[in-house]
Amino acid sequence: MIRAHETGMDKRAALMGLSIFVMVFAVIILVLRFPGLGGAPIPLSGVEVRSYNGQNLSSVNDFRENSIRGVQHVNITDYRLTVTGLTDRTLNYTYDEILGKYPHYSKVITLFCVEGWDATILYDGVLVRDLIADAGPDPQVTTVVFTAVDGYTTAFPLSYFTERDILMAYRMNNVTMPAERGYPFQLAAEEKWGYKWIKWITRIELTDEQSYRGYWEERGYSNDGDLSNGFFAP
Repeated sequence: MIRAHETGMDKRAALMGLSIFVMVFAVIILVLRFPGLGGAPIPLSGVEVRSYNGQNLSSVNDFRENSIRGVQHVNITDYRLTVTGLTDRTLNYTYDEILGKYPHYSKVITLFCVEGWDATILYDGVLVRDLIADAGPDPQVTTVVFTAVDGYTTAFPLSYFTERDILMAYRMNNVTMPAERGYPFQLAAEEKWGYKWIKWITRIELTDEQSYRGYWEERGYSNDGDLSNGFFAP
């Protein structure tokens, strides 16, 4: 009787162990198949760096999602960037054409959000002034208006780009820019408040309309967005 009882106990223990193994194995398969489950970060293309030239960097996950219509997921096959307006020609580029045509540059830049947080990131991108130059801006142009896939807009003086190395970024900390950050392109608008860092850029328009106001600028935010000033319009 004792042996029979022990044998039954052994069988139950074996079955329990097998059940636990199956459950753990199933969880592992689900996590590998669907990496976003349980809040786990989705792997990015490349290995994220967290320091550059001795400077500590924030993570690409150290941002709050506050876009006007939620995260935009761009179909890169259909994506086109248009550069137009008061120009000699209208340019229409695919993602690969932009990366293949223009030189790439790297720069560590800190984004400061009006909500009180900031993130310092190594950005890789192309110079906005190169895109503008190829379109052939009319002498009357004073303003550059950016439009995003979700309809968000913001504007800058032309001189902001012609006199500075401002990047239209496609990569952060050595990884392809995630959809949450603006894939395929975000404007790395250095020394500007975060609302000027437009994501999911789809259109760049050159105009003589100096009074143009973007999404948040129409709602009382400063049009220049300079960090040296408050973000509310005077």
